[in-house]
Amino acid sequence: MRYKLLGRSGLRVSELALGTMTFGEDWGWGASKEESRKIFEAFEAAGGNFIDTANKYTNGSSEKLVGEFIAPDRERYVVATKYSLSTKPGDPNAGGNHRKNMIQAVEASLKRLSTDYIDLYWLHAWDYTTPIEEIMRGLDSLVRTGKVLYIGVSNTPAWIVSQANTLAELRGWTPFIATQLLYNLLERSSERELLPMARALDLGVAVWSPLGGGLLSGKYTNLGQSGNNESSRNDNPQFTPKQLAVAQEVQRIAVELGRSSAQVALSWVRQQHSQIIPIIGARKLSQFEDNLKCLEFELSAGQVADLNKVSSIELGFPHDFLNGEMNRNLAFGGMFDQIENHHH
Repeated sequence: MRYKLLGRSGLRVSELALGTMTFGEDWGWGASKEESRKIFEAFEAAGGNFIDTANKYTNGSSEKLVGEFIAPDRERYVVATKYSLSTKPGDPNAGGNHRKNMIQAVEASLKRLSTDYIDLYWLHAWDYTTPIEEIMRGLDSLVRTGKVLYIGVSNTPAWIVSQANTLAELRGWTPFIATQLLYNLLERSSERELLPMARALDLGVAVWSPLGGGLLSGKYTNLGQSGNNESSRNDNPQFTPKQLAVAQEVQRIAVELGRSSAQVALSWVRQQHSQIIPIIGARKLSQFEDNLKCLEFELSAGQVADLNKVSSIELGFPHDFLNGEMNRNLAFGGMFDQIENHHH
């Protein structure tokens, strides 16, 4: 395992993060405590130190298990948890980004994790309600009291994150050092605004669902190739022909390399930008060990190009317009290719 600086900070995190939404069986599909411990130990043995949880995961069991597993060597781990999602249905203030929920959530997480501080505290999801000043000032106070060391923002529009960090910089408050977002070969829309923003602001990028809900793990890849093609498609109506074509291309490259589909899909995500850290989680140790092997190889430029092509999206307005030949000729006087050091 190699390590990266997380965004514009000196914090050193492993190049893969351990996702712990599967820790605990409260939701009916997670890993038992014993299996969760084995997954945690496999991550630790590989050199992993970046652990991702949330107050909402498995009704708090995820944080409790993480707290138990890190206890013998707490300082070694970079523990990230989140607030925002409601923990008490029927209570209007038990969820949201506002300061009341922030404070009650952080105190409850510290108790469940059995720790004095949280290394990285994520805003879990934007609520379109709370003023950004209230959030940034509230998170800054948590950093000043030492309960939180760094802050990050997850599942939030790019313009809001940009506004938040600009405000923090102007007012001397703690800025976000990372963003967390959905990104995989089936869902590339973060390339429109969120990933360019992360590069521009030098934010670390933690990626959830890098395997596209399992489709990219090879679980359903033979759809469209087997004899019972139609019945397979009818059994899995959530997958579009394009998604199946992407999964089949992943499988083709996996066979070529003697790797699993999951390893190929994870490698593609990792190779998109140096700041990207996939969050890998599993219900079984065997799945997790397979995922870790994505660190053993790199996809060739040709393989990346093939995957990019089959999964490509339109960037939409204004990007397609601005990058078009006509606009470039007008903006650069026909000299775009002769001008060095254009940032993109």
